Amino acid sequence: MSTDARTPEESRDEIRERHREAREELIPDEPAQHYIGGEFVESASGETFETRDPTTGEVLAEAQAGNSEDVDRAVEAAWDAYETEWSEADATKRQRVLNEIADRVEERRSDLARIESLDNGKPIREARADVALVADQFRYFAGATRTHGGDTVPSGSGKSIQTIREPYGVVGAVVPWNFPLLIATWKLAPALAAGNTVVLKPAEETPLSVLELVREIDDVVPDGVVNVVTGYGAEAGAPLTEHEDVRKVSFTGSTAVGKEVMKAAAENVSDVTLELGGKSPVVVFPDADIQQAVRVMMIAMFYNTGECCTAGTRLFVHEDIYEEFMEAFVESAEGLQMGDPLSKDTRLGPKVSEEQVERTLSYIEQARDDGARIVTGGGQPESDALADGCFVVPTVIDDIDHDSDPVQEEIFGPVEEVFAWSDYDEMMERANDVDYGLAAGVITNDLSKANRAARDIEAGNIWVNQYNDFPAGQPFGGYKQSGIGREQAEDTLEHYSQTKTINMNL
Repeated sequence: MSTDARTPEESRDEIRERHREAREELIPDEPAQHYIGGEFVESASGETFETRDPTTGEVLAEAQAGNSEDVDRAVEAAWDAYETEWSEADATKRQRVLNEIADRVEERRSDLARIESLDNGKPIREARADVALVADQFRYFAGATRTHGGDTVPSGSGKSIQTIREPYGVVGAVVPWNFPLLIATWKLAPALAAGNTVVLKPAEETPLSVLELVREIDDVVPDGVVNVVTGYGAEAGAPLTEHEDVRKVSFTGSTAVGKEVMKAAAENVSDVTLELGGKSPVVVFPDADIQQAVRVMMIAMFYNTGECCTAGTRLFVHEDIYEEFMEAFVESAEGLQMGDPLSKDTRLGPKVSEEQVERTLSYIEQARDDGARIVTGGGQPESDALADGCFVVPTVIDDIDHDSDPVQEEIFGPVEEVFAWSDYDEMMERANDVDYGLAAGVITNDLSKANRAARDIEAGNIWVNQYNDFPAGQPFGGYKQSGIGREQAEDTLEHYSQTKTINMNL
């Protein structure tokens, strides 16, 4: 147990009451249903599962436990919508629909953010920021629909060669629990902009905000263009990624599951986009401003309670400033306000589930057993107010072997591992010595050092003197085992469409 973090002054009962009131206001009493063909329907099996509030441990709602039969219905509905309407919708119509979705999201921004906080546990200020990005993604791809075209290819006399971009048809999308609505949007917006219809499976831990979104846009999107099947990965996710009538699969999640998705898609020669795990390095040079470096690292490590694929979990600090930096960094980590994610003062909410708490604590214990030093944190808060929730105290570890499992594997919790360095080449070799390559950070006031390090790090996204900045239009994706393809940018439309070449002899 550790008390190395600020905890709320309010009581457990006050937090429970706030969450019950929010649940009664925002979440329907009846079990949540699949959204197939423009209708909310029960699972073919009649089975449901519970989704729980990670702050209080109480049941938020029941959702349908989907299976292959439900996936079949959704894929059929998606093809019907594609063949009868959406494939004929020109760029102007698709743009109008996407902009209307963005309008609806902005109108319901507060409600959607509160549902995310209830279902996922993320602090409300972060949830509001996520929902703002959701609207921005739909607006960005609304504009991109008008520029997504083909090319004219120079050819010999009397011939005309042109390329056009055409949709795949039905896209299967599988979304994780850490950014339920935002990552769903990273798939929905470009897929719809390119002219596809979609069957989406949200994570079983966090289906509620996606279901609220489709409830809100039911009268905006033609029936069957967007379909949502809830359920567990094996029963609903696997049948979707393996489906012979799904032409494109987009998956965000762990690398281990991503490999299985890729194998399943290969059986049908379906295209894939994969955004997978990360174990991102952040390099702090000796000329860095200490306070700025600490501010950047608080975002890099503790945003979304460390439940980010991009989280800067391996921190390399030059030995000349190591002690000064560590003192300031640990003080800031211990000063983070843990508590009710619905409170505007909370900076660190609960993890999404008890399973994820156990996973995080097991990695901390392994680091301890391996002889690492737990500088701060290392357990759960002692506060009575947080006793029912899935909380882990912000943890900082040093003196740890870089080859150990807690360093090499994705913990997905508020756990930072820190290394001192002196020789640039040796440090960079370690920075790249993981299977992942999703993101990285560089903190320095020297532009030449920043450029050198950014080019030497093997990762798809490099932030300099900032972290976790995701403006629409910035390609996002990884190197190595962190994935295939890019999301949230104009490049993304290429991943949701296919090239047709027309060669005419005139």
